[in-house]
Amino acid sequence: MRHLLSIASAAFTAALFFGPAFGQGLVEPPGGASSVWDTTRGGELYDEWWAVIEAPEPTDTHPAYPAEGKKSGATTWRCKECHGWDYRGKEGAYGSGSHYTGIRGIERMHGAPVNNIIRILRDDTHRFTPDILSDQAVQKLALFVTQGQIDTDLYIDRGTKLARGDAANGARYFQTVCAVCHGYDGKNFNFGSDAEPEYVGTVASENPWEALHKIRFGQPGVGMVALGALDIETLIDILTYAQHLPTE
Repeated sequence: MRHLLSIASAAFTAALFFGPAFGQGLVEPPGGASSVWDTTRGGELYDEWWAVIEAPEPTDTHPAYPAEGKKSGATTWRCKECHGWDYRGKEGAYGSGSHYTGIRGIERMHGAPVNNIIRILRDDTHRFTPDILSDQAVQKLALFVTQGQIDTDLYIDRGTKLARGDAANGARYFQTVCAVCHGYDGKNFNFGSDAEPEYVGTVASENPWEALHKIRFGQPGVGMVALGALDIETLIDILTYAQHLPTE
């Protein structure tokens, strides 16, 4: 019985977070999908779109990926790889290091008309053609660009990488929501390797912009709860607490 309940719970969670493809019997809520749903999906697409739409991972390097870049293959198709987790591209955290591409961020597109963003995503540079991203998916990605961005410099010190939140308040949320999957110490999942482990605390400390994006929008391809409906101050509190968790 416990096994059947686990399966049912997993199926419900998948349907809840990933929509009709995972739960054909799920009843549409009154009024349809909310803007929070659409923007959250867009934030996941920005992270790793093929995991969201359950498409094959790209095998080639994006044609527009610059020669000075140090990456190749599928990762070059991720929006975040050029524009960054802080959405500032070469002007932000990806202004140097292994992720440097020299490409501008998307912060200037905050508030832009959705159709304008869609045209850019469909152009010969970005190449998100309908056979790669459906009209529905590309609209959600555009909604994230125009509505989902925040000025991360208001909440994270760029020099020290420290989040400007209340760790004690963040603990209340992490220990009652996030810890269900990640564990009390954030070490239930190793995102790295045995030789170089990477846990929640590691990501929060070393790349707080990535951690904040995933707190807000979830992890593509899995049933991670997206907390973007909470106020940004609470999310920064969670990030601040996560920076106190073990890093190895």
